[in-house]
This record gives sequence, structure tokens and C-alpha cells, in this order.
Amino acid sequence: MSITLIAPQYIATRIVLPSSKSICNRALVIRALSGGDTPLENLSDCDDTRVMIRAFAEGGPDFDIMAAGTAMRFLTAYLAQKPGEWTITGTERMCHRPIHLLVDALRSLGADIDYIGEEGYPPLRIKGALLRGGVLALRAGVSSQYISALLMIAPYMQEGLTLTLTGEMISRPYIAMTLQMMSHWGIDCEWNDNVICVPRGVYAALPFTVESDWSAASYWYEMVALMPGSEVVLPALYAESTQGDSRVAEFFTSLGVETSFTPEGVRLRHVGMSDSAPLRIDLTNQPDLAQTLVVTCTMLGRPFCFTGLQSLRIKETDRIAALECELAKLGYVVTDRLDSVMEWRGERCAPQATPIIDTYDDHRMAMAFAPVAGRVPGLEIAHPEVVSKSYPTFWEHLAHAGFTISTK
Repeated sequence: MSITLIAPQYIATRIVLPSSKSICNRALVIRALSGGDTPLENLSDCDDTRVMIRAFAEGGPDFDIMAAGTAMRFLTAYLAQKPGEWTITGTERMCHRPIHLLVDALRSLGADIDYIGEEGYPPLRIKGALLRGGVLALRAGVSSQYISALLMIAPYMQEGLTLTLTGEMISRPYIAMTLQMMSHWGIDCEWNDNVICVPRGVYAALPFTVESDWSAASYWYEMVALMPGSEVVLPALYAESTQGDSRVAEFFTSLGVETSFTPEGVRLRHVGMSDSAPLRIDLTNQPDLAQTLVVTCTMLGRPFCFTGLQSLRIKETDRIAALECELAKLGYVVTDRLDSVMEWRGERCAPQATPIIDTYDDHRMAMAFAPVAGRVPGLEIAHPEVVSKSYPTFWEHLAHAGFTISTK
């Protein structure tokens, strides 16, 4: 299936975004560890969160988390400390996403985990039991989800956990988010330089409300940037957010979008770019904004150099290669180097007459390219259903904003 998009001349709308799946999934793990059933308000309806809810509701022993990478990492750690015998698997793509660094770390803390198939990849067989814990060193350049998975279960280890992060750290805000949420449930950790100390303890059973998703907001920033005259209100987004992607407001200032914080949330307004110099941003802590920013800049004709993208190769797809391929269909030659840098110096190529954007089973590919319909009327996007992973109502929201969407 594919869809064709016709964008309005501009948009003026109010959109209630989905809640943050990053916060939702952490909250679900911590609540499960607390042994309580306290209310979690404003949980997301996205695939990743529904997978987590179903897993905790069904209780195993066999878990299929489909394409949910967060669930694979968080549940692997959770099951390692939960008495019983478990298996966990996912889609074919998930079974080609490496997990050996997390498994090795858990094994060093006392976990009993075996690979059912290829060494280093899901599916896994886990014999859950009380973990020893203690002292662990882990490369800070790995996925922050590995680190968060270990931190959340650490209070339930015999010796707690002293975690030393070595090398260059990526996605630091996600680690800070985890520690802040642990504190909400009663576990206060110490984070000094590159060492995090988690004491042994028990999470309190407390209610929690999840805020809206700044990553989802990024696509509305893109639309406002590409469509002069546009203005969008997004409720329940806050300046003092635990989400690292809240920096999208700062980044899009350079791309002609003004952000006003109000008691309700944020108001976005197109004001136009005042600068055409190459945009240089280190996205080490905001890798999920890369697709949005890369596509926006090319459509605006704004050269860029984005660094800190090393984690993009192991996401739902190789996002760097996917961006290069799909932008070439639109006539833009974007390049990468060192596996962590993407840049565009204005190079162009012949665009396809009727481009069809492939989405690679990646929700962010579909949503990052949808606003391009404001510049390429009738843009076609394949497999639009992938947005269900994080933003199931995305296409309905575009229709509400005035987009005409036709299904093929």
C-alpha cells in the first residue's frame, strides 16, 4: 500500500500529539518492578508501548516484541532478574539487530542468557534470577537503551550497581531521563562524571502522567518550516522537559520556526530563515531528529553538516543509507563519512519524475518525508502504516491540518 499527499498552501491547526514512548516504556518497566498496579496516565497508543503493555499483561513465558527495539532491550534486562524461564524474539529485522553488549553486561552481573540462533542476536533464552550486581564498565557510545535497561533493574540486584561509562557518551539526555524517573519512584542515584551509582532498594508504587512526545513534534516543526504562513499549537510540551529531543525548538530557530511556550504547550510560527550559512549540529544526544533535520535542510536549500549519528546505522533500518537513497529520488546528493557524519553542500542530481518514498519499515522515514508534499505536490509514500510504531494518528492529524491523502 502507498499514499499520495497534496499539502495545503499553509497550515493553521492545533494538534494533540501522542505521549512520549520513551517515557511510557520506562514507566511500564519501573511499575512492573515495583510490583504495583498504580495508574499511568496518558500512555501512548503506539506499537512500542502496546507491545510492552501486552508483555506485562500476558506474563510470558514466551515474548514476541515484533519490531520494538526499546522493548527488546528493556525486557531482556527485566526478564534476567525475574525468576523463571523465558524466551524473547521479534521480527526478522529485530533478529539482525545486535544485542550482545547488553547480554554480555547482564552476564557479568550474574544473568543466565543464551542465544537461540545466531550468536550476538535475538532470539534469547533467559533463566531469570536474583542478579549479583556490583561493578560494571560499559562503553558510553553504545545505545543508551542498554544503559537505561541496566539502571532500571539495578536496585533489585544484591549489590546494587556501580556503572562506569567509558569513551564518548551518546544520547546522554535519555540516561538523565531514566535517572529522573527512578527518582520519582523513590530510587535516588549518584551520577558523578562518568560513574553512576545505583543503591539497592525498592521502587515505591506511585502514579505518573506521561508528557507529550517532542520527537513527534519535530515533524510539525518541519511542516511549519517548509510552509510559509503556517502556525501550529502543540499542547502538553514543556520547556523543562526530560526529553532530549526538546532541543528541536532550538534547532529549528535556525530554520525559520519561532517557538513560543504558553501555559497550554507550544506555539510554532513560520518566520523564515535569516541565515543561509551551513547548519552544523552535533546530534549525539538527539539522533532521532536526524531524519527530520536532514530532509528539512535539503528542502530549504540549506547546506548542513550533522555529526554524532553513529547509532543511526543500527536503528529500524540503516537510516543514513535510507536518507541518501530517498533524497536522491528528489534530486539531492547527501553524503556520509566516518559512519557518524552526514552532510550536504548543495549538490544536486536529476530527480525522478514521480518519486515513491520507501520507508524501510521505519516510522521516522515516513514522517520525515511527509512534509515534503509541501514542496513536491503528489508525493507518494510507500507503506504508510509504519507510523503506528510511535505515532498511530499521524495521517489523521495531517488530514485535520488540511492535507489531502489518497490511498493506492
